[in-house]
Amino acid sequence: MSELELKKHLKIVSDKEMYEDWFKNVKPILLSEEFQKRLKFKHHNHTVFYHSVLVSYRSYVYAVKHNVNPYNCAVAGLLHDFYPYPWRYSEALEELGPEYTKKIGVKKKLFEKHGFAHAREARDNVNKFFPEYSNERIDNAILRHMFPLNIALPKYKESWVITLEDKIVSLKELLRIYD
Repeated sequence: MSELELKKHLKIVSDKEMYEDWFKNVKPILLSEEFQKRLKFKHHNHTVFYHSVLVSYRSYVYAVKHNVNPYNCAVAGLLHDFYPYPWRYSEALEELGPEYTKKIGVKKKLFEKHGFAHAREARDNVNKFFPEYSNERIDNAILRHMFPLNIALPKYKESWVITLEDKIVSLKELLRIYD
């Protein structure tokens, strides 16, 4: 996808005041083929792509306004749900191939289910595809964004920002309240 095509997908945030600065921080991730596959991963009433963009942008804005590291928040927000396989079926997944649908619906033990396991899977996937974006604070934000499900407390301000913004965006998506 070209940068021009990508910007069409970013219309949910592209008219906002800090968009250009946010975009500079996350552009290489957004342009990557692997991240763009998340346009086909269903998530709440959106896709993982749109959900992650919203969490990333909102976290970035919060960080700028509240003296938290905006780069870490933008990156962690974008990659917090960068797990390798979708957990819900969508017809669009068929375009990616059978490896993307083979794990959907497989019975799992409680702590292996998506809500408990995907943060670790996302962190591992980030280290596989985007190791240059990994640091202790970004990793912690990704690993702890599902607090309290993952039990361990977020360790850094960035981790708390991602946790909070993920909950806000998820709730709005579930209630179909869009900015």
